[in-house]
Amino acid sequence: MRDVLRSGYQQSLIHLAWMCLFSTVPHSGAKVLEKTFEEWMRYRDECLRRMASEPYPAGLFCNRTFDMYACWPDGSPGTAVNVSCPFYLPWFEKVKHGLVSRRCGTDGQWVMVNGSQPWRDYSQCEEEMESAIEEEGARRLMVSFKVLYTVGYSLSLLTLISALLVLTVFRKLRCTRNYIHANLFASFGLRATSVMVKDALLEKRWGMQVVQVADWEALLSHEAALGCRVAQVLMQYCILANHYWFLVEAIYLYKLLIGAVFSEKNYYRLYLYLGWGTPVVFVVPWMAAKYLKENVECWALNENMAYWWIIRIPILLASLINLMIFMRILKVILAKLRANQKGYADYKLRPSVLTAGGVPFRLAKATLTLIPLFGIHEVVFIFATDEQTTGILRYVKVFFTLFLNSFQGFLVAVLYCFANKEVKSEMKKKWQLWKLDHPALRCAQ
Repeated sequence: MRDVLRSGYQQSLIHLAWMCLFSTVPHSGAKVLEKTFEEWMRYRDECLRRMASEPYPAGLFCNRTFDMYACWPDGSPGTAVNVSCPFYLPWFEKVKHGLVSRRCGTDGQWVMVNGSQPWRDYSQCEEEMESAIEEEGARRLMVSFKVLYTVGYSLSLLTLISALLVLTVFRKLRCTRNYIHANLFASFGLRATSVMVKDALLEKRWGMQVVQVADWEALLSHEAALGCRVAQVLMQYCILANHYWFLVEAIYLYKLLIGAVFSEKNYYRLYLYLGWGTPVVFVVPWMAAKYLKENVECWALNENMAYWWIIRIPILLASLINLMIFMRILKVILAKLRANQKGYADYKLRPSVLTAGGVPFRLAKATLTLIPLFGIHEVVFIFATDEQTTGILRYVKVFFTLFLNSFQGFLVAVLYCFANKEVKSEMKKKWQLWKLDHPALRCAQ
């Protein structure tokens, strides 16, 4: 039996891995694989206990064995031995009445393939072809989604780094408004980094070679998932930081438009607490709940929705406040424009109370563009989790969520930095000065 176990390790376990990973959509495949392995261990232990307790028959027979796939009793020479499909298969409910068979040779040895691998017919225990084709299509769709958000996060990260450099290098751009922008850029950059690091860790983990049971135990251990969990915590923190720094953007603009008199330095410290401190208040209890109650895999699945709401409620709250500020800002802008029109025959030729040096109106345009982008999809999909949605609705939700989340950083950097007239003017001045300092290059052109 030991020879059979050794020879069957690699083929049977790797076959099991692929069956499990493709038996469901990719985001929960790891969870299915972990549960399947636990069930396989229970099936194996029950089989070994049964083999040890039952008496051996007299005469020539094929020895009872566990070939890593099914548990086989003693077989009579020259006959086929049938057993039920093993209960650890993820699709067992569909094939629970099926049978898997092996042949016992006339010499009292199990029939082998290529002299080393056990022959078996498990066609009745395989997943239905129609379901397998559907799941393969879902897998390919999810792979294309991954390509989409990888491109989005990569583009966002490059754009955000460039925007941060612009705001920090040019001294004339250093002010409270741009400090707030820089913090928003940093939160998006950290989020993009955490997502890509988590994907890299997952690929490394699930790409490791599995040849024996000890490899499975190491693969599914808490130590192997530690790096992935750290990246998951950082990602959740950055998602919250995104929303609360954008809330800071909206609050700052609202104060600027209504003409509130305040000390920017004192308020900037409060903005720091709101943007970077508020997420900690919610991420720490979520992390504790996951560690104590759902300490499985990368903490990405939500079996108990109460823990999921620890993260989602503050996101929903920030989105709703942003939308309310959006409506209030819109009302203020329209009211001031109407007042300007009544006060001046040609209000465009006079200094408007909106401009306050030209900054608030440009800031308002960027913010009013981004607030619906940030708020609407969060509110629409807040109750539609990956675990609760199915079919076409799920794929629509996943597409829009991944697309908007991955490209948000790019849009933020463009609207708040590269499309800003003040930034473009400063960059143009620096470019002109650089050309004056390099006359040889100018002459060559």
